[in-house]
Amino acid sequence: MKSAILRLLKDRRPEFVSGEDICKSLDVTRTAVWKHIQSLREDGYEIEARTNAGYSLVSAPDRLFPGEVLDGLSTKFIGRQVYYYGGVSSTNDLAKDLVQKGADDGSVVLAEEQTGGRGRLGRAWFSPRYKGIWFSLILYPPVGLSAVSQVTMVTAVALALAVRKETGIPVGIKWPNDLLAGGKKLCGILTELGAEMDKVNYLVVGAGINANQERLEFPPEMRETATSLKVELGRSVARAGLLQVMLAEFEHWYQFWLTQGFTAILSKWKEISVSLDCPVHIHTLNKSWEGWAEDVDEDGALMLRLPDGRLQRLVAGDVSIRR
Repeated sequence: MKSAILRLLKDRRPEFVSGEDICKSLDVTRTAVWKHIQSLREDGYEIEARTNAGYSLVSAPDRLFPGEVLDGLSTKFIGRQVYYYGGVSSTNDLAKDLVQKGADDGSVVLAEEQTGGRGRLGRAWFSPRYKGIWFSLILYPPVGLSAVSQVTMVTAVALALAVRKETGIPVGIKWPNDLLAGGKKLCGILTELGAEMDKVNYLVVGAGINANQERLEFPPEMRETATSLKVELGRSVARAGLLQVMLAEFEHWYQFWLTQGFTAILSKWKEISVSLDCPVHIHTLNKSWEGWAEDVDEDGALMLRLPDGRLQRLVAGDVSIRR
């Protein structure tokens, strides 16, 4: 009922909607309308009440409420089911639990804050309340295990293009799955899966986008390596609107990948990449490598030209770009 009242106010904005009209439209009492209006105000919606005129929506809060995400979302299935939380340990962990409960393909798990967010190699991901876009997608692609790394690269392409489109920031991709702006990390992507033999049962693709942090809000040890959209733009961004664009871009490229294959995706990834054709240092779990980032193959592995001329194929690792 609360969402229906909000829908009415949005549809008539900036006009006033009388309490009587709301009651007739939704078949509720004036008391119920007032209670829901108060609840919306508690959620952060600014609603003006005027005698003999009714209610008018003045502004909406910068929250990732399902109603805000779904309002104007252009996708067919990605993000159509929203699981929203104020604070969680990890959206990826919640998404994996929801898979076991039968969550739909394309469902999105959103949190305003993560206390146990993580990136690759188990590293912590700084996810402060109301400052970023912390989400996970639940997917059931009909693919084998060898294609999993491709989904991560599909995601990187989609999110990079969405941020470029919405903000104008020339975001680049650093192999294999980081988005950079101004040479600093803006977004990380972590893909986890459930599988048996060579069959993927589900994928959970998690992403963390630094949206509205000030530079000094990052922990001291991150200030030289991390950035946010607000730092780069000099202004805040509307998180729900940006998320809608990201979900739409992801759906486009994900469906393209399922129907057309990986070749065109890889070509677009290389076009956006900032970590090819340059000297790099790569740290893996067991070893460090120095060399020239020459190419990325059809499986998403980095082809590193070593100082002695040999070509080393790497499927995972942390890249530092040497300019």
